[in-house]
Amino acid sequence: MYGRIIVAAIWIALIPVVGKYIILGISAILVFTISTNFLVIAAFAACMIIFVFPLFLLGTVTPSLVKYTVDSLDDNGKVVGYLNASNTIGSIIGTFVPTFISIPAVGTSITFLIFAGILLVLAIMYFVSGKKKSVKAVVGVILFIISCIFGHGDSFAFWQHNLTYEGESIYNYLQVYEDDSKVVLSTNVLFGVQSVYRKEKTLTGMYYDYAMAAPYMAGITEKKDVDILILGMGTGTYATQCSRYFNNVNVEGVEIDQKITDLAHKYFELSEDVNVTTYDGRAYLQGLSRSKDVANEKKYDVIMVDAYQDITIPFQMSSVEFFSLVREHLAEDGVMVVNMNMKSDGDDGINEYLSDTISSVFSNVYTVKVRNNTNRELFASNDSQMIERFQKSYIIEENDDLRGMMEKVDTGLVKYEAGDRILTDDKAPVELLSMKAIDAIIRDEVDYYKDIYKEKGIKGLLEEL
Repeated sequence: MYGRIIVAAIWIALIPVVGKYIILGISAILVFTISTNFLVIAAFAACMIIFVFPLFLLGTVTPSLVKYTVDSLDDNGKVVGYLNASNTIGSIIGTFVPTFISIPAVGTSITFLIFAGILLVLAIMYFVSGKKKSVKAVVGVILFIISCIFGHGDSFAFWQHNLTYEGESIYNYLQVYEDDSKVVLSTNVLFGVQSVYRKEKTLTGMYYDYAMAAPYMAGITEKKDVDILILGMGTGTYATQCSRYFNNVNVEGVEIDQKITDLAHKYFELSEDVNVTTYDGRAYLQGLSRSKDVANEKKYDVIMVDAYQDITIPFQMSSVEFFSLVREHLAEDGVMVVNMNMKSDGDDGINEYLSDTISSVFSNVYTVKVRNNTNRELFASNDSQMIERFQKSYIIEENDDLRGMMEKVDTGLVKYEAGDRILTDDKAPVELLSMKAIDAIIRDEVDYYKDIYKEKGIKGLLEEL
């Protein structure tokens, strides 16, 4: 039994060393062999290969202890009860300690090594106390030391060597890289840009610029002050843009990941004047309703919803109940702008579900595609004059770049024709819808390389790469 614990401990210790290569290899094989459900199949295959064997070995410990500790039918119930209770306590510790303590403090790799080390120490104590020799124990210690040397880093993107920052938080894998013109935050390993800061202090050329239409729709040229709330602050790209181009805005942000806010101040020049609350976006709105007199609570002119957890939207921020809560905190002529960062042009894509859900709450919904990108911006309001106000406002904008961008938005705006695909708190399968969209993106990206592989084989593919 203790020999099996040693084998499981070493397997777990080796995960930070070889796990990322196994995941990369599985992905490379599957991307050329399957065309649908890539994320589900790849995740299942990776988990089976990496985790099932050590979990199987550890799963034999409790039954083995039952065998070795029960020597009388009179007390077998008591002994088995104690063992199962201890097993349950261990499961609770194994769930919460990595999530809330070790991973935020030292990262995933060292967390694997810590728990592997605990298992190894328990097994070695048995052999030492019993004065028994074990080749497994000696080999285990050697392999564990090797794993600590080569697996202690927190870098998953091992092929990148010019990163400004790489680390982890409770919620995200975080990567900051920069060049002469920009600083970029990514919470994905291979693709995706979550925030960008232009060093020359110009428009980003991304969806943040399109979302700048929302203050115009809310009448920024007619009001003394405009209050903007950003749910999903990130590193503050939208807040920085609004503060830079409008001199009468008050910007607040809500960001669930404190580490991202720290990076925003360190690398992205987010102003200290912008108040950022570390909280879930929906819970924040609910807190506003509870903490203030409803009749006098603050109403926002613009609420930007840009909350994404890696590749998907948190389900609690995609339902009709959530968007109803947003509506309650908007001024009468207020505008909600939602970033939809998935390519979804089908009838049953995630963008269509979100748009239908929002249309059930707001009477005026318009969308615009972001050029050369998978993003789509959605603008919603119960004020029927939102588009007319937008067109009258941006046309007198003195900044040529901003006015040109708003002309692009105006040209691409389309009134959304609502359907009946409604997401609710009871049923919001956004993870499945997001994975479907990601599968489509992956399929489109690799079709080119699949054709090369079919025509020229692996040699031609390697030459192309």
